[in-house]
Amino acid sequence: MPRTDPAGQPAVIELRQYTLRPGRRDELIDLFDREFIETQEETGMIVLGQFRDLDDPDRFVWLRGFKDMEARREALSAFYGGPVWAAHGPQANATMVDSDNVLLLRPEPAWRGFTVTPSERRQAGAAAPDRFVAAALWHFPPGTHDGIELIQDGLVPLLRQAGPAPFAVLTTEPAANTFPRLPVRTGENIVAVFTSYPDENAHRRHLADAMAHPLVRNEILPEIERAQTAGPQVLRLAPTVRSLTR
Repeated sequence: MPRTDPAGQPAVIELRQYTLRPGRRDELIDLFDREFIETQEETGMIVLGQFRDLDDPDRFVWLRGFKDMEARREALSAFYGGPVWAAHGPQANATMVDSDNVLLLRPEPAWRGFTVTPSERRQAGAAAPDRFVAAALWHFPPGTHDGIELIQDGLVPLLRQAGPAPFAVLTTEPAANTFPRLPVRTGENIVAVFTSYPDENAHRRHLADAMAHPLVRNEILPEIERAQTAGPQVLRLAPTVRSLTR
């Protein structure tokens, strides 16, 4: 039995982007869906979503959540020190070139984070969800909050007016990594905005409508551009069959 109920709203979230060996993404997804979902959740974490990166055929993106940083340490220690990873971890690692592109994130109090229910996860062999997920990552100088406020209080409300409301708005979790065996990116100050659409055309229309708003075009975006350290990274993601996020 799980030590904790993973359903609900995790307070700590990992966004993991793996670079894989050419042509091996489907192999990893099949292995992941078969061996690494329920077995991770038995330790108290929750596998929030798995995706194919539509801009890179050798990139696998996934998210998992935890109650807090101490729960993260306990869950990861249990899983990576347990029999499932001992049996199948070498096969998973053999598909990967790099697995260290990992962001620790948390929901902002003013906006919801991920809310999912594991019982709603599709079984292997089901039809793939016909959805498109966009994740926009905005980068700001460490230790500052102005950019976060511009996204949360300025851009996101107008995105909600123009189309589907983002289902999660996350910012960098500043706590130290409680499981150093798995590295995470440090020195980051990121706002991540996740939105789901019926297809990519709906995403394009939504962005066009939002960017056409005079307040976005003339005030919010110029202020964000002055505050940011780099242009936003947009992940174009296709959920896998067993992804809860879709």
